[in-house]
Amino acid sequence: MPGHPLGFLLLLVWALAACGRAPVHHQEAFVFGTRVEVLIAGLDEAEARTAAAAVLREFDRLQRTYHAWKPSELSALNAALAAGRQQAVTPEMAALIVEAQRLTQLSEQLFDPGIGRLVSLWGFQSDELPAALPDAAALAAWRAARPSMVDLRLDGQYASSQQRLLALDFGGYLKGVALDRAATILQAHGVRHALINIGGNVMALGSKNGQRWRVGIQHPRQPGPLATIELNDGEAIGTSGDYQRYFELDGRRYSHLLDPRSAEPVLHTQALTVLITPRVAAGTLSDVASKPLFIAGRDWPRLARRLEVEHVLRVDADGRVQVSRAMQDRLVYVGGQPPAIEVTQ
Repeated sequence: MPGHPLGFLLLLVWALAACGRAPVHHQEAFVFGTRVEVLIAGLDEAEARTAAAAVLREFDRLQRTYHAWKPSELSALNAALAAGRQQAVTPEMAALIVEAQRLTQLSEQLFDPGIGRLVSLWGFQSDELPAALPDAAALAAWRAARPSMVDLRLDGQYASSQQRLLALDFGGYLKGVALDRAATILQAHGVRHALINIGGNVMALGSKNGQRWRVGIQHPRQPGPLATIELNDGEAIGTSGDYQRYFELDGRRYSHLLDPRSAEPVLHTQALTVLITPRVAAGTLSDVASKPLFIAGRDWPRLARRLEVEHVLRVDADGRVQVSRAMQDRLVYVGGQPPAIEVTQ
């Protein structure tokens, strides 16, 4: 599934050096096509290692189960849909489909895991990025059909669709699901204080030895963070950026963030970050919400209200910063507040 280099810089060197009390256990792996980190505070080394290992095992299972283009339960479902056959799905997959359909409708289909065939046409379902544009006729055919998650039918344990171009890709969904799974696993292991980072999708539990976990929001065009933010217990943060996975052709950047309405990469936004306050499935929403708001462009405040997301930071194609008032109050800008900034209510 499409991977994302770190959308946020976890200021780990600073965080660990600043901690003069108990050590913070740190484990990492490469999953979902990106670097994954689990930091645990307030627990002895052996217990922390066991808890973190359980999280990483679940991440690996999720990746193997729901990989969009390598052999998996999800790719088997996609093959069945392309052939016009129904396919048996597990209760877990059925639950993920139902939630994805709800979020697709809530986001006015700007978040839509049913665009897997479009992602493939643009070459982003590959470990190697393309060096050419997709076939124009194939794009036109996809645009005319406009397959969507809403075209998928669940009948008991079977999934089917009359739309042959429907293919699921959970690349913009599964990391958030994994954050919520990680929180549940850690809490079951007695962990109260942790930070989970999946390629820039971050969830905080408790604190770092009494201090709130602090992360940096990556600048989309410069090395290092644009701003930093402290996270409260149960908060999650996610970003979408055109610098995360893209290719360039004839001086133009084509990112993996595709607008289902045009079937083209989004050009009007460089990056968009959301902070999700504590709630059920906060991790999932942190991964999901940044995509439709990125695609929405200047219409993001309206859609953010619909998604019940109050904390948003957007950097447009010209580098201008737009930020919600709630988010502005939480940020500490690195190097001072940007000169071109618009604060919205």
